[in-house]
Amino acid sequence: MDKKFESRVSDENEFKNIISDLIQNDTVQKMKLYRQHYDTDCFEHCYMVAYYCYKLCKKFNLDYISATRAAMVHDLFLYDWREPSKTHMWHAFTHGKVACEKAKEFMELNDMQQDMIKNHMWPVTPKLPKYKETWIITLADKYSAIIESKEGFQKQVVKSKVFRYAMMFLFVFLFGNYRL
Repeated sequence: MDKKFESRVSDENEFKNIISDLIQNDTVQKMKLYRQHYDTDCFEHCYMVAYYCYKLCKKFNLDYISATRAAMVHDLFLYDWREPSKTHMWHAFTHGKVACEKAKEFMELNDMQQDMIKNHMWPVTPKLPKYKETWIITLADKYSAIIESKEGFQKQVVKSKVFRYAMMFLFVFLFGNYRL
């Protein structure tokens, strides 16, 4: 998790209290074993989405407690979706349902939370979200995925030899004729 995000969350005691039991749950902890987007693991991704849901739902006077808790387990699928397999070749379409079933094993989910978890991938999942909170998790999930992917992609590009050579070429091209 990036330091700016961590510093924002560090003062949010209410947010932390809402999901404290989930964070300590052994099944939720297993999400740390699976990569989600580049360097971000599934747990970090869900934590970030939960925080954004908390902030937005609270701001709009929605059920921020249910939304935050659902967001923390919205990607509780516990497998590496990048590995070739018949069981998760349809990951984008099915993991919401898998996550909902796994979450039901250790927590009660109201109708809204189930809708949030199952339909957070809309429009990939054909069922239209029923609740405002589901729309919020959908947007928070996409936003988090973009941020995580952008940071990971930037790290990958900077590490590549092609990028370093291109930067050297650009530097020589721009400043090669520069004399003091």
